[in-house]
Amino acid sequence: MRIFGLKSVITALSMTASVVWAGDALAQAKEAKDVRIVFVTHGQANDVYWSVVKNGLQAASKAIGAQVEYHAPEVWDVVQMAQMIDAAVASKPDGLVVSIPDAPALKQSITSAKDAGIPVIVIDTGEEQIKEWGLDLWVGGGSEYDNGKRAGEMMGADGVKAGICVNHEVGNVSLDKRCQGYTDGLAESGGKVEIVAATMDPTESAGRVEAFLSSHPETTGLLTLGPTVASPILNRLRELGALDKMKIGTFDLSPDVLTAVDKGEMMFGIDNQQYMMGYLPVVFLTTKAMYGTFPTDAVRTGPAFVTKADAAKVLDLSKQGIR
Repeated sequence: MRIFGLKSVITALSMTASVVWAGDALAQAKEAKDVRIVFVTHGQANDVYWSVVKNGLQAASKAIGAQVEYHAPEVWDVVQMAQMIDAAVASKPDGLVVSIPDAPALKQSITSAKDAGIPVIVIDTGEEQIKEWGLDLWVGGGSEYDNGKRAGEMMGADGVKAGICVNHEVGNVSLDKRCQGYTDGLAESGGKVEIVAATMDPTESAGRVEAFLSSHPETTGLLTLGPTVASPILNRLRELGALDKMKIGTFDLSPDVLTAVDKGEMMFGIDNQQYMMGYLPVVFLTTKAMYGTFPTDAVRTGPAFVTKADAAKVLDLSKQGIR
């Protein structure tokens, strides 16, 4: 039996994009070049996590030939995100891809897409809404809570009794679950976690963490929820000479994070492989528009805990914006 990789499947799809079977019932509905897909996410402009998602959807668009648009607020703003979804629905695309960081704020806009007959794929956050709202597919990592819990368990096994979870988007359900999982995971070994509210401003976030650690010297565990926040905090701890006493981990990857993991300055980076969150929805929605084919169950892209053992191997891909 021959097993074909994703690249082979995409190549075959591209080659057959203009083929129409003889029977009318089997004729494709559209050619790939006529398929238009719109992404609307909550990703802030300076968040490297979402730049990897965009790299994935752009690569898929180039490989298949479908038209793909990406929209997101410059800063955390679910009201603006809802307006972007409304505009996308009004433009009648062949498919809509969204994240759902705030279900009550986005429900009306997203369900209006289904009412209009537009297939909806959810990525990154909002898996619970797939069944509840009758959406079409989840493409994303594992449970945010479970990933955070495992992080807490790992730090607890390494002796951490007091930890902090640095949340740069308080109110984002996905990030709140990460902190709750971390709290519960560390509690299993008798540890406690405090939440430090941060922002995407690197100086401000590093300052808030420094202030907290200054008044809570017993803290030896630190979990950040994204590399855009992790990097400045890591740099500040280096300047303070405080890395030796801290066990540090983060959700998501960047070259800075992987270099720190490889050097032993961080314990791990949690990779949800978000490049595939951009790439795969383009594949699935294009084939649905062309042939009516579509996955029948959720597609998991993660998590993968990257530690010192494999950080160097992943670093080159991260520099390319793929991991």
